[in-house]
Amino acid sequence: MRLLVVEDEARLASALRRGLQAEGFAVDVAATGPAGLDAARHGDYDAMILDVMLPGLSGYELVRRLRAERRWLPVLMLSAKDGEYDQADGLDCGADDYLTKPFSYVVLLARLRALLRRGAPQRPTVLAVGDLRLDPARRRVTRDGAEVALTAREFAVLDYLMRRPGQVVSKTELLDHVWDAAVDTAPNTVEVYVGYLRRKLGRERLETVRGVGYRLAT
Repeated sequence: MRLLVVEDEARLASALRRGLQAEGFAVDVAATGPAGLDAARHGDYDAMILDVMLPGLSGYELVRRLRAERRWLPVLMLSAKDGEYDQADGLDCGADDYLTKPFSYVVLLARLRALLRRGAPQRPTVLAVGDLRLDPARRRVTRDGAEVALTAREFAVLDYLMRRPGQVVSKTELLDHVWDAAVDTAPNTVEVYVGYLRRKLGRERLETVRGVGYRLAT
């Protein structure tokens, strides 16, 4: 499998290349944001390991541009920025996972393997459930043709539910997939965001299945 590492710290980039090659991966390295974006656009990669603070173009903006172009290469983001909002920003802009520096190489490999198992299935251009439309690339939601303004977290919750229309989704599942697993988030946080979505989309849109979770009405 072929990986792209976008990292401007030469020693870390070299260590990652050596370690990943020892695991049997083919590895290309880019040292700037623009070079990484160009490689991701034109190379045939199975996943990308992406630093946040890069010369020329941040990792946040790099992955945001890839997603806007409907490029779904799995991205594991690396950063010394370990605040919960920093991690949320990375995931909300399109990264699939986020690992803070300094990190365990064993954990990095495990998370990378998890990304590769999931792969990069073709994501629909626009999700549609009833009169709701959600455009992942443009980060836009409409109801009956009228645009609905959502925060990044509200958008992520709705995106997850709209990929499972009519299915019951538990609070734990939402926490695992929408919030960073490395951050201790209270289960009632999910209730808060479901409440926000109900106010914006209509209470009837999100059903509570008592003792189980939530279901997006179709």
